[in-house]
Amino acid sequence: MKNVYYKYNPETDNYERIYPTLKDRLSDFARVALLALVIAAAAVAVVFLCYDTPTEQTLRAENRQLKTQYNILSRRLENSIKVMGNIQNRDDNFYRVMMQMDPLSRGQRLAGLENEQRYRDLQSLSDGKLITDLTRRLDYFDRCLYAQSLSFDQLREMASKQQDKIDHIPSVMPLNIDDYTVASGYGYRRDPVYGATAMHQGLDFAAKNGTNVYATADGRISVADWKGGYGNCIDIDHGYNYTTRYAHLSKITVNEGQMVRRGEKIGEVGSTGKSTGPHLHYEVRFKDQPQNPINYYFMDITPEVYAQMIRTAENAGHVMD
Repeated sequence: MKNVYYKYNPETDNYERIYPTLKDRLSDFARVALLALVIAAAAVAVVFLCYDTPTEQTLRAENRQLKTQYNILSRRLENSIKVMGNIQNRDDNFYRVMMQMDPLSRGQRLAGLENEQRYRDLQSLSDGKLITDLTRRLDYFDRCLYAQSLSFDQLREMASKQQDKIDHIPSVMPLNIDDYTVASGYGYRRDPVYGATAMHQGLDFAAKNGTNVYATADGRISVADWKGGYGNCIDIDHGYNYTTRYAHLSKITVNEGQMVRRGEKIGEVGSTGKSTGPHLHYEVRFKDQPQNPINYYFMDITPEVYAQMIRTAENAGHVMD
């Protein structure tokens, strides 16, 4: 059916038939087509922005899962790096001190991590920053693990040649682990009697009067007597330039010149001499120079107990002698 068009004429107050040209018809068609196109585009945009396709929904779910897995792995890696740091500290300050070996330098532990070109290539990937950061930390951990493995091989070889020396190096706690608390750590502390700041050359273990005290390595009793402010005191000469001191004892159960073995009872905790309460003052000396005793426990405590003991010793400021 052919369309008929009319137009209102206000002069005659009538509708008069008009005959549109081809140009008019094409123009009308173009306007209708453009309007339809705009409406269709708007509808597509709304669907695209507000609704995901099944494929997009699957990809978004996979991305969320991958991000969660990345965060979990990143936290586990960070914890592993912290554990490795504790192992390195124990290696340098325990085992290598015992064997009188130089600690590994940072260059020895991290040699081979200078390849920056590899990381620049990774940065061009999607999520390049995350991938680069994770790769750097994995490379760091792998290198530390490799260097530590070599260090342990060196220590094992050295230890096999020096078993007698190991027996004579102070390496256990002078008290049972359940019998004490650390009252003060090694370092400068305020003297409880005189009030001045002075070097505290050992560790103070607060314990009940009469608690058993044990030799921390094989050696010969060089002092077993009253020694001024130390009160009842025992010194053990372990050889290999090592000596230990056990002070403020209530009882001495060994004699000068006597040979003792690691773990053998030598006395009991007390509060003799310059002391503010029952405790054991324990010192380790190498070539007559005071050492931090906390670096000499490796045979009878776990890494977790050792880490806790370091924190306690660092924060303990109550000197008892």
